[in-house]
Amino acid sequence: MESRSRLSIICSHLLPQSPSPTSRLSSSLTSSASINDAAGDTRNHQLDCVFCRIVRGESPAFKLYEDETCLCILDTSPVSPGHSLIIPKSHFSCLEATPPSVVAAMCSKVPSIGNAIMKANGSDSFNLLVNNGAAAGQVIFHTHIHIIPRKARDCLWTTESLRKRPLNFDQEASQIVSRVREQLSSISPDDEKGSGI
Repeated sequence: MESRSRLSIICSHLLPQSPSPTSRLSSSLTSSASINDAAGDTRNHQLDCVFCRIVRGESPAFKLYEDETCLCILDTSPVSPGHSLIIPKSHFSCLEATPPSVVAAMCSKVPSIGNAIMKANGSDSFNLLVNNGAAAGQVIFHTHIHIIPRKARDCLWTTESLRKRPLNFDQEASQIVSRVREQLSSISPDDEKGSGI
């Protein structure tokens, strides 16, 4: 039941105008959900993943850019005109599961794609966003980067009207810095290859 609910949310995010996306997928959901529950096989997650279906040409999408590593498509529930997603062609559930070389390939496309989107829709800026994990708002568990075109005073984010607090140079900030540095120092040289760290 949880798999069916999650797929329904994903389908409504990607195919909002589509007539009852869950009815089309209900038969495949039943069989694949039991396989996923029993085996936890990553390959089956790829079969159910809407982005993987787009990469395989099994689901429609407005493609803006494609190369051997990644694909850029329009988000079907955009927060602004031109809101796009850069996705890797291989399935990785989250940013930390994505190899640094793939993240680098995706990020290297941001300036050219972002500039093309801005010129095409007359915006003057864009936000680059990754929702990494459920608590951060990730809905589709296939790594993706949002490019969200912006115009002056469009007030897309409610946080833009919030008063910001300056960083306090206190013990709490020092402890955070120490803990992050400790985590970074535990990264092995093999983990760093291709990451630019």
